Amino acid sequence: MSEKLLMKGNEALGEAALQAGCRLYFAYPITPQSELPEYLSRRMPEIGRVFLQAESEIAAINMVYGAAGAGARVMTSSSSPGISLKQEGLSYIAGAELPCVIVNMSRGGPGLGSIQPAQSDYLQATKGGGHGDYHLIVLAPASAQEIVDLTILAFDLADKYRNPVMIMGDGLLGQMMEPVSFPDRSEVKLPEKPWATTGYKGDRQRNIIHSLELMPERLEAHNRKLQEKYADIMATQKQSEEYLTDDADIVLVAFGTVARICRSAIDMAREKGIKAGLFRPISLWPFPDESLARLGEKERVFLSVEMNCGQMIEDVQLALKCRRPVHFLGRVGGIVPSPEEVQAKIEKIMAGRCEA
Repeated sequence: MSEKLLMKGNEALGEAALQAGCRLYFAYPITPQSELPEYLSRRMPEIGRVFLQAESEIAAINMVYGAAGAGARVMTSSSSPGISLKQEGLSYIAGAELPCVIVNMSRGGPGLGSIQPAQSDYLQATKGGGHGDYHLIVLAPASAQEIVDLTILAFDLADKYRNPVMIMGDGLLGQMMEPVSFPDRSEVKLPEKPWATTGYKGDRQRNIIHSLELMPERLEAHNRKLQEKYADIMATQKQSEEYLTDDADIVLVAFGTVARICRSAIDMAREKGIKAGLFRPISLWPFPDESLARLGEKERVFLSVEMNCGQMIEDVQLALKCRRPVHFLGRVGGIVPSPEEVQAKIEKIMAGRCEA
């Protein structure tokens, strides 16, 4: 690992992408992720790589489509309304089975919304915001260091599964400054991509990349193949973290920056004698349902804390198979819940003054 550096989350993400071998970056600026293209506009030319500010989000995602088809490690980034504009392209990329990384430092919505942090893109990210039966792998870091680690992982997973991977943060995570270090990647060899369209020279079959299958039987076979890949991802790539769950009577479920707030609230509740714990999904898709279900084997109550109107709570209830009560605390419009607010909700639930 390198020495510690103090970096903004957005800047750390940009440097991690370079360390992961990202050779091309196409995007259009939007707050609160603009430090990322700003950082890469300086760093990528320094090391002979390509930075291009596209004329729109739609243009950017289609440039990603082309570069990914040529086998390059490629990334784009945006924030909520910009990600909405990329959805058609994402569906095409997923249908063509191309690897790429997409960053969403989400903001308050709906519509143009605000530039404040929010988690209201959860359903769009995890259930497929575009058309067709497809999935992104969605990773949700909770610190600048985890941004680094998960960004590098995202590129590796994208290549392994030939699938787009999303890093889903929020404005708070992108803007905060924390110490980070970067792993030594000098010995890492990037995978060969014999399927890529790198130029036909007569020494192999032509590589053709598309998502157009007009014959229903062929399109169904393609969909079945995609579903087999998603099943493999669901079986092997679920990630989560737990904090003080062994003896917990109430388990908070939260991802990203909200999980950090919940840890503070849990410490405050424990000082008052309330046994609280945290379950943090790191992979939002695939959702770590089995790990959460194991916590539901004991008599406990659950509290889903989110910066939206209740989007992840559906996955929490499904994982627990509705056997345990699941309460909800959500703030929207760019308002970040405070540890005191979460602690008050914990106390209210444990005092029996709150119905799920």
